[in-house]
Amino acid sequence: MSVWLPSAPCTPGACVEASARAAAVPRAVLRLTGVLLLLLAGIALSPLGGRIPAAAVRRWCRWIVRAAGVRIRMTGTAAASTGGVLLVANHISWLDIPLLAAVRPARMLAKAEIRHWPVAGALAARGGALFIDRDRLRALPGTVARIADALRAGHAVAVFPEGSTWCGRAQGRFRRAAFQAALDAAVPVQPVRIRYRQAGGAVSTAPAFVGTDPLLASVWRVVTARKLVAEVEVCCPLRPGAHADRRALADAAHRLTQDVRHGAPAPGRGPTADRSETGPRLGHAV
Repeated sequence: MSVWLPSAPCTPGACVEASARAAAVPRAVLRLTGVLLLLLAGIALSPLGGRIPAAAVRRWCRWIVRAAGVRIRMTGTAAASTGGVLLVANHISWLDIPLLAAVRPARMLAKAEIRHWPVAGALAARGGALFIDRDRLRALPGTVARIADALRAGHAVAVFPEGSTWCGRAQGRFRRAAFQAALDAAVPVQPVRIRYRQAGGAVSTAPAFVGTDPLLASVWRVVTARKLVAEVEVCCPLRPGAHADRRALADAAHRLTQDVRHGAPAPGRGPTADRSETGPRLGHAV
């Protein structure tokens, strides 16, 4: 087990539930085809790089999620559209990546293996992903320095600090290294909370991509699910200088992304009281 990228206890057999009402196979195939076509279009256009407006990238990411048959409900504060910012979120599914990019397009911190994945690897590399070798802990300071450099240059960098995917009914602690980059670059941290629900409001683990679950199995569960909703809550940003060190900053971001109000307490803890958050709010579904 890597110190940087620990394994979550969630497994497909113990945690993941198929949708109770599955979509017909022809509809699922149509959804899958739509997702693939959008991904291929992204690869074709990615050499244009910064010439593609951020609004177009956000729209494309939403289309990917919608093509998979998932409705998006986005709430919370409006994320800053310019300037360096560290986007951090809890991690459940491969869907989290386009959902986070729909908040603000960003350079993704990704494990080195993704570079060699078909389609996704090409998109990640051309999108400016920062790759980390999770088997070489000595490479971590260099990775933190590259994240800080990107933040100083005004880029958004997206990180899933849990270091692994969880099922959505439980969450992991945030690893602290990436938060050091935000401190070094003196940029805000933007926490984002992600949840997946059935139409009736119950938590859905169908999109979870955990343990030894094959990617195609997770994708098929999503495209065959009916009335799946992805809830994305953009929490209040954590301003530079508000926290003394990376431990305090990581803990503050983790508290904001904990799903304590909806039945997914942190590991080893029971449900806690509801929290209220202040700041300008937004709310829409697509």
